[in-house]
Amino acid sequence: MSSRRDFITLLGGAAAAWPLVARAQQRGRTYRIAFLAYAPRQASTHIAFFDELGRNGFAEGQNLSVVVAGFDFRDELTESLAADIIKVVPDAIVAPESATRALQKLTRTIPIVCMTEDMLDAGLVPSLARPAGNTTGISLLSHQLDGKRLDILTEAAPAARRVAAIADATITPARHLEALQAAVRARGFELSVYGVRRPEESIPAIDAAKAAGAEAVNFLATPLTYVVRPTIFARVAELRLPAIYQWPEMAEEGGLVGYGPRFPEIWRQRARLLVKVLRGTDPADLPVEQPTKFELVINLQAAKAIGHEVPAGLVLRANKVIE
Repeated sequence: MSSRRDFITLLGGAAAAWPLVARAQQRGRTYRIAFLAYAPRQASTHIAFFDELGRNGFAEGQNLSVVVAGFDFRDELTESLAADIIKVVPDAIVAPESATRALQKLTRTIPIVCMTEDMLDAGLVPSLARPAGNTTGISLLSHQLDGKRLDILTEAAPAARRVAAIADATITPARHLEALQAAVRARGFELSVYGVRRPEESIPAIDAAKAAGAEAVNFLATPLTYVVRPTIFARVAELRLPAIYQWPEMAEEGGLVGYGPRFPEIWRQRARLLVKVLRGTDPADLPVEQPTKFELVINLQAAKAIGHEVPAGLVLRANKVIE
C-alpha cells in the first residue's frame, strides 16, 4: 500500500503569489472564492453549501463573493477556467477532481477544497491525515461502498443472475472492478462492466447492458451519472431494470434503491472545511474528511412501475421507504 502514500509533486505552471499565513476572519472584508461544480447553481447541494457558509458567517452579497462561477462545469472547460481562477487570485477554490488536478499544476499556494471519490488514490494528497500541500476536502471513499451496494442490489433482485455495473472510466480503478467481479463470481453471479467517460454515454451503456442480458444495474460511484439522473431513471424504467444508486436522494427522486451518505450533507461538510480555510487554517493542516452516516432508501413506487417486488426483509431494513 506504500504506493498510495507516495505523493507525486505536480510540476509546471507558475505558482500564484498567495501567502498561506494564519489570519482570523476580518470584519468588513469580502472573501473571494472560485467555485466549480458539475450541477447548476440552484441544485440542492449548492443551496445547502451556501446556506452552511451563511450559518458560519460567510454570506454572498455581504462578505462573500464568487469571483469565478463555474456552475454546470464540464471537464472540457478545465483549462480555461483554471487560467481565469489563477488570474483573479481568490482566497480559496472549490473544485472537483479534474479541475483540482489542473489547478495543482498552476498554484501551490491558493487553497483548494476538493471533493472526489478517493483523494489519496487520485494522488491529490499524500495523506488523508496530513494533506501537506494546498489541497484538502472530502474523500467520499464511495468505491468502498460499491460492493455493499452490489450486495443490496442482489438482495433486492434475487432472481437476477446477470448484473451490469456502469462505471466512470476516468476514475474507477481497474483493480476495484476486478475485485467486484471476483466477489460476484464467488456468489454464482455474472458482472459485466460498462465504462462511461461523459454523462451522455450513460444511456447507451444502459442499452448495451440490457441487450447483453443484464437483469439488474449497479451504478458505481461517479458524479457523471448524477448529473443526468432523470434521464437514467426514465431509461431503466423503460427497460424494467432494477437498479441501485450512490446517493439516497436518487431513490427519492425516482430511482429504485439508493445507498450512501446524503449528498447535501456532504456539501455542508465541505462548506465547513472551506470556513476553516477562509478563517486562516492552512489546508496542509486540515485532514481530509470522509462521510460518517449512510442511509438506505427504497422506492416502492419505482418498483411497482417496473413490475418488481422488493423482498420484505430488505424493505424493513431501509431507513426510508417511499410507498
